[in-house]
Amino acid sequence: LTSATEKVKIPPFVGIKKATRLDFLKNNNVQLQIISVVSPDRNKFNTLVQLLKYNTHGNGIIFCNLKDSIQKVSDALTRDKIDHACFYGGLEQLDRERALIKFRNGTHRLLVATDLAARGIDVPAMDFIVHYELPPTEDEFVHRNGRTARMKTEGTAYVLRWKQETLPEFIKGAEEISPRSTKEEKVRKWKTLYITGGRKDKISKSDIAGLFFKQGKLTQEELGVIELKQDCSYVSVVSTKYKELIETLNNSRLKKKKVRISLLE
Repeated sequence: LTSATEKVKIPPFVGIKKATRLDFLKNNNVQLQIISVVSPDRNKFNTLVQLLKYNTHGNGIIFCNLKDSIQKVSDALTRDKIDHACFYGGLEQLDRERALIKFRNGTHRLLVATDLAARGIDVPAMDFIVHYELPPTEDEFVHRNGRTARMKTEGTAYVLRWKQETLPEFIKGAEEISPRSTKEEKVRKWKTLYITGGRKDKISKSDIAGLFFKQGKLTQEELGVIELKQDCSYVSVVSTKYKELIETLNNSRLKKKKVRISLLE
């Protein structure tokens, strides 16, 4: 049993009476940098957009406390043409799964989420996380931060606060900055394609890669992450090639199955 916090009790049904406690943080240099970002506006939208455009690199999660906040942040990012996915408890299971697929494969480098994404989901370590809204408790602060700076890698936790807000006592030692205008990072954009064939059809990742390399004429740099499910598959490709690939590869055969290929919206 592992946990980022110590308030986890071992369930009685496990039958363990004397557990041995291992502290993996002992004698370990934490590579997490905590930065407080001051916003002149109460809604913090402009500050968030500036931060994402000019001060962050790689993949990150933007944490909100409420579903309504996620929608408002999503609208602000959409207005500024910043690709992202949303993740919260009110979404259908399939929508949550597809949001994570597109986040993992690079179609979206940002995930706007509630604390549901702070633990228990299958995503790699983040380059950064953003506390768009201050976490209600220290435990949530720790779990959110646990999405970055994992396994001795470096990471940054940005805490957005309105200039009249005071940081809670459990957020200590944060460096304070205002977003700076620098050259915007240019990143390769990806699209996710949906394939109507999966494990039950005995289709493998190498089968899909072969199709996209041979018939789709993609290079290794143009083919991204492939995820196999029981009855379907998802593959990320460079955004400049997805229309051509759909026209060329739709109704192709993988193993003995004729598959349809379409854009995952």
